[in-house]
Amino acid sequence: MPGAKQPRRCHFPTLLATISVAALLLFFPRFSPTEAAAVEKGRNRSSLLGEPRQWATGKDEAQILAEAEARAGGGGEGSLTGDDEREFASLDSMLQWAIGNSDPDKLREKAAELERLSAEELLKKQMEIKELMEKLKVPSDAELMKVAIADLNNSSVLLEDRHRALQELLVLVEPIDNANDLDKLGGLLPLIRELSNADEGIRTTSAWVLGKASQNNFLVQNQILGYGALERLVKMGYSSSAPEAAKALYAISSLIRDNEHGQELFLSENGYAMLQHILSTTRTNVRLQKKVVSLLAYIADFQLNTGKSQAPSLSNHLFIKSVVEMISSVPDLDLQEKALLAVRSLLQLTSADATDLQKFSGLDDSLNTLRVQLDELTSHEEQREYALEVEILRREVHIVFQQKINQASVVAASHGN
Repeated sequence: MPGAKQPRRCHFPTLLATISVAALLLFFPRFSPTEAAAVEKGRNRSSLLGEPRQWATGKDEAQILAEAEARAGGGGEGSLTGDDEREFASLDSMLQWAIGNSDPDKLREKAAELERLSAEELLKKQMEIKELMEKLKVPSDAELMKVAIADLNNSSVLLEDRHRALQELLVLVEPIDNANDLDKLGGLLPLIRELSNADEGIRTTSAWVLGKASQNNFLVQNQILGYGALERLVKMGYSSSAPEAAKALYAISSLIRDNEHGQELFLSENGYAMLQHILSTTRTNVRLQKKVVSLLAYIADFQLNTGKSQAPSLSNHLFIKSVVEMISSVPDLDLQEKALLAVRSLLQLTSADATDLQKFSGLDDSLNTLRVQLDELTSHEEQREYALEVEILRREVHIVFQQKINQASVVAASHGN
């Protein structure tokens, strides 16, 4: 059973002569030798665009065909592709190129040959050319999406074809209009179903497609959330496979970004426990840690900006401790910067209660250790600018922390009185 078809890649070599004739048949059905003589050597006065076009007279048709055939390696499938691997947006543009790159003498000969055909022979040849053009018709994005979705819905499709269908959708859902059409075409449910596929690659790519389709798209976010995909994505975040967990985090981040309902669902699915699990079990995987800390910082910022109270999971002592330790224990400046951003937002969400602030124990030591590291990095020309930017952020976090401590002292003193 064939899988999701890639856009047709009709290499020009085997079609150049046919298309030249097709142009004469379809656009100039009675293109006589007299009319052909109007085509001057070196210029086409009867372009399909109505504008003069230069003829490529340096090579005869046989040479063009031979060279193109050699480059094509015997042909293949894909988008409409001409000589020198140029892409054509439509058959019209391909025909224009074919005529513009054919020898005018050859065209006159072909026109004369057509003139000698009977009406029946001419009609038959026109029908053959039309059939050929129909086969070469470039499918729309919607048609390609339907083919890919049909493959996902077909249980007998081979695994490699299922992979190809997902890769096709990964590209097709990038435009927002296509992403909006995904559910209309019946694509979201099979994609969500594939999150439970036994094959890791299928699960990973399915999460990737869902994340890409829902990125900055409130409509698609709510459609996917409504189908209950978040529960499965959170479970994928516990995967021992770093690529699978990373794509699950990518999809989750896309779904809940600027979406209050999505963040509430993430909380109800105990998503923060999944984040904490990743932080505690993937200490050597900096890429995954960056994704977790970035998502954490975003969630905290969103709660600050929307006036929400701190989610209980965000105030978990072990959770905060893991992020604080990243500030100084991981020698990766990008991760350390992301950890600082997360801690700053978490501090701002935290009340001026001494008990709450105790969860940030060790923050002073981490900030001082980072200061020493940054001082050393500023001596290196290639890292100086970035190190100075992180130092500014480090100082800001230190100020916020001291302000919280001072507020806690005032509160404690007032209670004492």
